[in-house]
Amino acid sequence: MTDDRIDPGLLAGNRRPMAGEQPEHFLWAVDEGVATITLNRPERKNPLTFESYAELRDLFHRLKWADDVKAVVVTGAGGNFCSGGDVHEIIGPLIRLKAPELLMFTRMTGELVQTMRACPQPIVAAVDGVCAGAGAIMAMASDLRLGTERSKTAFLFNRVGLAGCDMGACAILPRLIGQGRASELLYTGRSLGGAEGERWGYFNRLCAPEELLSEAQALAAQLCQGPSFANGITKTMLHQEWAMTIEQAIEAEAQAQAICMMTQDFARAYHAFVDKQKPRFEGD
Repeated sequence: MTDDRIDPGLLAGNRRPMAGEQPEHFLWAVDEGVATITLNRPERKNPLTFESYAELRDLFHRLKWADDVKAVVVTGAGGNFCSGGDVHEIIGPLIRLKAPELLMFTRMTGELVQTMRACPQPIVAAVDGVCAGAGAIMAMASDLRLGTERSKTAFLFNRVGLAGCDMGACAILPRLIGQGRASELLYTGRSLGGAEGERWGYFNRLCAPEELLSEAQALAAQLCQGPSFANGITKTMLHQEWAMTIEQAIEAEAQAQAICMMTQDFARAYHAFVDKQKPRFEGD
């Protein structure tokens, strides 16, 4: 993408590279537009802490302005995705907090889902092994999910005396797998196996464990080759249209598509078709 047409002041405030990010509580790498987040506490099956929740939330928020990231892969180290909130570093301290601090925590965790849904980049979750609690929520909040036969996804909040309505689960999960199936998982807290998860539509497809990350990154790389501005519009509309009537959605999509028709990528696609070539999208 060429930026010589954009006012430098506007550019400075709204675009920034993120390849050089150095998170403290998880791994981060960017390769040709694909960012990979690796939850990296394999000895504990990659649980989240207060600090990692906040750092993930803030990173996904900053992705709004990233000019070198077009798709994101989220995975876990050591054959597991994420075991949820750390029992000793989160659950234990929570039982000693008062209501204002508890609400501060639950709002922070919900904000992680909000920033994942609001960032323009498609997110691919690569789910192997244990994917429980907040880990299941992070996978749920992603745009696409690849799993394995040994994936075990559990929304186990009721197992610890909490409601299943955590971090948007009661809004998002039924839209992925249906009200009845979501109700079963949220009321019982049972694990959803890989094959069953694919059959239910929770996973887009299953991969061999040793190929999971490479396939997720290949899918993300494929998305990077597409029109990134238009992909961001697609993600926005998929999210916003949950609260629209059909008539409102059709009008919103008409306006969104008209904006996309003004991009150079739309023109590139036409000229490439005329020349019998594959278009090279640049995101403008």
